[in-house]
Amino acid sequence: MEEVEFKKLHDPYLHSNMITSTSTNQHLPPRRVWVPGPIIVGAGPSGLAAAACLKNQGVPAMILEQANCIASLWQFRTYDRLRLHLPKQFCQLPHMPFPVDFPTYPTKQHFLSYLESYAKNFDLNPVFNARVMSAEYDGECGFWRVKTKVSEYVSQWVIVATGENAKEVVPRFEGMNEFNGPIVHTSCYKSGECFQHKSVLVVGCGNSGMEVCLDLCNFNAFPSLVVRDSLHVLPQHMFGTSTFGLSIWLLKWLPIRIVDQFLLLVSRIMMGDTSRLGLNRPKLGPLELKSIYGKTPVLDVGTLAKIRTGVIKVYPKIKKLSCNNVEFVDGRVDKFDAIILATGYRSNVPTWLKDTNLFSENDGLPKKKFPEGWKGEHGLYAVGFTKRGLLGTCIEATQIAQDIASQWNSKGRCEFLQGQTCIHS
Repeated sequence: MEEVEFKKLHDPYLHSNMITSTSTNQHLPPRRVWVPGPIIVGAGPSGLAAAACLKNQGVPAMILEQANCIASLWQFRTYDRLRLHLPKQFCQLPHMPFPVDFPTYPTKQHFLSYLESYAKNFDLNPVFNARVMSAEYDGECGFWRVKTKVSEYVSQWVIVATGENAKEVVPRFEGMNEFNGPIVHTSCYKSGECFQHKSVLVVGCGNSGMEVCLDLCNFNAFPSLVVRDSLHVLPQHMFGTSTFGLSIWLLKWLPIRIVDQFLLLVSRIMMGDTSRLGLNRPKLGPLELKSIYGKTPVLDVGTLAKIRTGVIKVYPKIKKLSCNNVEFVDGRVDKFDAIILATGYRSNVPTWLKDTNLFSENDGLPKKKFPEGWKGEHGLYAVGFTKRGLLGTCIEATQIAQDIASQWNSKGRCEFLQGQTCIHS
């Protein structure tokens, strides 16, 4: 796999823009490569958006991607029935809308097709199979050193685009090793086909957990849902329009708390009291909770009706596991054939980025909240960590491109010789 990255270093575009050290001895330090423009780590939607915005500003960028394709999370770690939860106009990347014939809520396949077209349209060619082992600012020469197993790349700018969903969160439960059935994370779940006529416990009640439960129902499984915390469930549509779009419009005219009160009132009328179903709402409203803590409300696509009729059972937190039994904190004990963990993801930035200024070591997210978390020191940037989905990504990608372009046009090219000196130091 490393051979692929090695070949990339010799394609005409890269060869004309870089100076590389030469050695045939594999035991020598990684070859150093000078990159005139920014290095983008990650070829997901955020990395592609940043690269496209930079190209639109006349700034070339190199994208390093650990997988062998763009958007590997979408390609390999999502379930088959996945659709965008928001209308497509709120999910398109900068400078290229979705095709008009795409549905309002594009499927996984639609979105991947769009990303492939996006990369082709802007001639974005990531270096694949290039896992970044470390990225560190060298104060002596004033440049970033980004190391993979094969090469060390040197640049004035680094854009972190690995996202909030880089690594699965897998909770530990007492007796986990004793459970006889499979325990899988949603990153490994494709469909409910292999769970037909089986009792399946889904742990986690976000949008993914709710949708996996619905998918299991469609394949004649018997799903149950563990609700570990309070949450807001909203209808996907209100008054014939998307709830999200309506919220965005109302926020132009009203304070966030007034909009929250309106959303909760309409939700109560349309959906009833969710607390009677074991789904208790937080004290803060859905938009305020999202703004402060980044916790996304669930947009119901049909799961709530299954819960209301008892097709999907609701349980509190798990106390312990044993054989095929699960004991819950309320004392109930029930038998299950399998457990699916819809427990989300986290950032992996602290494992490779040698910087504690922009990103927190605790959660791998920018220390400053949106809209201020996109820029650090010494040419370090972050895109895709806003907890505001692709809409937040578009805002940050545009800001980053404008900021780097102003430096590129004033002094970036003048530092080319300094970069050449740096890679030989």
